[in-house]
Amino acid sequence: MRSVIDRMERANRPPLHTLPPTEARAAYEAGAGVLEVPKAMLERVEDLQIPARDGQALHARLYAPTRGVRLPVLLYLHGGGFTIGSVATHDVLCRELARLAGCMVVSLDYRLAPEHRFPTACDDAWDALAWLAVQAAVLGADPARIAVGGDSAGGTLAAVNAILARDAGLPLALQLLFYPGCAAHQDTPSHAAFAHGLVLEEASITWFFDNYVREPADRDDWRFAPLNAPDVDGVAPAWIGLAECDPLVDEGVDYADKLRSAGVAVDLEIYRGVTHEFIKMGRAIPEARQAHADAAAALRMAFGLG
Repeated sequence: MRSVIDRMERANRPPLHTLPPTEARAAYEAGAGVLEVPKAMLERVEDLQIPARDGQALHARLYAPTRGVRLPVLLYLHGGGFTIGSVATHDVLCRELARLAGCMVVSLDYRLAPEHRFPTACDDAWDALAWLAVQAAVLGADPARIAVGGDSAGGTLAAVNAILARDAGLPLALQLLFYPGCAAHQDTPSHAAFAHGLVLEEASITWFFDNYVREPADRDDWRFAPLNAPDVDGVAPAWIGLAECDPLVDEGVDYADKLRSAGVAVDLEIYRGVTHEFIKMGRAIPEARQAHADAAAALRMAFGLG
């Protein structure tokens, strides 16, 4: 991990938070695959259009390791602070999850800030999950075995989706959360301890959230901060994978505790000595490959795949 950080520093690229959002997106996408594991070749990869509530067609990509078998399906929501990231930046990760778990993955391009501020990303994510529940059989997926997952901001959206699914009576097999953002304010000890020099900088977090929220009160909305949800009783079981050296680690642990206190089954893994974004560094970081395997095993168990 230290070697990766040293190489990032030597590259001397401008921090994303110093760029206009469109340039930050392009820079993030350009570097997204550098440290990834090799791209898995899957039998089925298709681009989809998913309708949002306002009539906008959202781009998504379907990944499946096999054809002709009704597979369980994971809706995946990419990270990037609600401002950057895309189906393209998380293509390798979604392929790997589909390959290792033996499930279908549908990765969503929800709309990004600041062009589309809170709660658009939440609404898009929920619209996609509701659509997937209805269309699963048409896609060749099993409507009785659906999960939701994501990393960072996508983990936030996945946690929110799990609560909305409970409220709508839509049963989910699992919520798969890689270092999700869960808190209204960046005031935990880990935000102070890991604010600088470890991939996700405090200045970037501030920039992301300033792009995303419309007004300060949005931060207290549970759809921004799942820790503020009135209750999480009866939501889907959770697998939560956190990075030890990450500003978000404390709030991830706090959310695991909130779920457990409500009687929700939680499998919590904290990967030692790694930072935010580590799951996209499998070429260099063994813990990334371990996290892929652990997440896939959780999906297989939740889906009854053995």
